Formats: sequence, structure tokens, C-alpha cells
Amino acid sequence: MNYLEKYGYVPANIDEKVAAVKDNLAKWQNKEVYARALGMIDLTSLTVTDTPTRIAAMTKKVNGFNALYPDYPLPASICVYPNFAKTVAITRDNPDVHVTVVGGCFPASQSFLDVKVFECVKAVGDGADEVDIVLALNSFLDGRYDDAAKEISEIKKAITSAGKRDVHLKVILETGSLGSYENIAQASFLAMEAGADFIKTSTGKTTISATPEAAYIMCECIAKYVSATARKVGFKPAGGIATPEDAALYYGIVDTVLGEGWLNKEFFRFGASRMANNLLSALEGSEVKYY
Repeated sequence: MNYLEKYGYVPANIDEKVAAVKDNLAKWQNKEVYARALGMIDLTSLTVTDTPTRIAAMTKKVNGFNALYPDYPLPASICVYPNFAKTVAITRDNPDVHVTVVGGCFPASQSFLDVKVFECVKAVGDGADEVDIVLALNSFLDGRYDDAAKEISEIKKAITSAGKRDVHLKVILETGSLGSYENIAQASFLAMEAGADFIKTSTGKTTISATPEAAYIMCECIAKYVSATARKVGFKPAGGIATPEDAALYYGIVDTVLGEGWLNKEFFRFGASRMANNLLSALEGSEVKYY
């Protein structure tokens, strides 16, 4: 399947389009944008030293946030490994802060499909509201697009059935490993057609993580897909995003390409851990190390 032909999309003049956003960056470098971005963060801990105690402590930080900072939003979700879904679910006070897990044998997605499905279903049973999986690059890079799409659709079907509710599926394209703008576009359309509720740039575990160029292409693909299908899909940049300037840049890309309808946590997330404190510091005018 040539998705670029199907949707009539060519990733043209991407570098120039990104440069135009950067030239206009001051438009989005303000406290209103920083506060909105704070509420779009999937507050993330994905380290080999994570423990139930550490994840519970992070969740309690979220629980206590508004007592100290009542004027700012809570993060959109807390993102952890699948085995900590229950820890977050039983510790969080506010169900509006979703439980997000990375599933499907994150970050490499190198295993059997039934193993990936089982892991995601188990996490949903333990309370996960959202599941982030990685596109099966072992299939995609071999040109076996049907196999890559099947994994997404099978996992989406399984977690929806297991949760008996609308469990969001985010598909990580690992754009830094795709090799070309055309492949980024192809992967974007493939993931959306297969049932992704969000498409996400990166795991943060590879040499090249999120880039504004990849983000711009993905947002253009979302616009094309929504125009053709009327199904709205979200966007999540992740990996290496840490500063208020990063937040403003990706916010600016989404605003430019997709518009106001995407500037909310339902359709726009940041995969970040350090950025929360940096945004708080920018908002408060002094260094904050809350999270």
C-alpha cells in the first residue's frame, strides 16, 4: 500500500516550514502556552531503577500539586512501564490524570504478537487508560506493511475489549529510525488507518528522538487523514523534549498545521519528564524542582 499516493501527500519544503515556525516562535513563548503545555504532559518515568515505591511517590507528587500550584493544570497522565499500572491506578487521587503505560515490548517491539497483546491487555486490566506501543519496525522496514498494521489493529481491538471502555492507543513511529521523510509519512498513515488514536514521534531510547521536521510531517499527515476520514487523531512528540522553548516549538507546529482544535490534552501530548519542572520555573520566574 502506498499511503502517500492514497492520501495525495508529499512531504515538501518541510525544512522551510519548520524554519518559518521558528522565526515566529515568540508568538508561543508566553505563560499562557507554558501553562497549557503543562497540562498536556504525560509525566514519565521509564528507567531500569523504577520501583513501586518510586512510582507511588511520583504519583503522590501529582496528587499534591494543586495544593501548592492551584492556578496550573495537572499533567494529562502518568506514563510508566506496564507492571506499574496498578501502582499508579490505586495511588492517584484524580481519575482525570490518566494511567499511561508503554506496552508491546517497549522500546524495541521485538517479540511475538501474542506476547505484545498479552502485556497490553494485562496492563489495561491493572488500570491503564492509555497504551503507547512502538510500530513494528521489523515489519515496516522490510516493506511488510500489512504485518505492521495488523499488530496495531490487533492490540487496539484487544485493549478495547479488555477495558470494556475506550482505551487510547498511541503508536510510536520511532521517526529517527525511519530514514526518510517519505517513510515518516507512510508510517503515520499506516498507524492511523490501523486504529491509532495518537501518533507519537519517538521512544526516547534511540540516538535520534523527536525532531520538529518529523513533527511537522506527522501533523500534515494527520490533517490529510482527518480530511479524508473525519476521524480526529492526536499527536505526541516525545524524546529529548525538555525546555520551555521545546514546548513552544512543538506547540507552534501543532497550532500552525492543525489549529486550535488540537491544542488540548485530548489531542496533543508531550512525552516528557524534565519539562514539567522547567515549565513551572518559567511560569514562576524562579527555579522549581517539584517533580
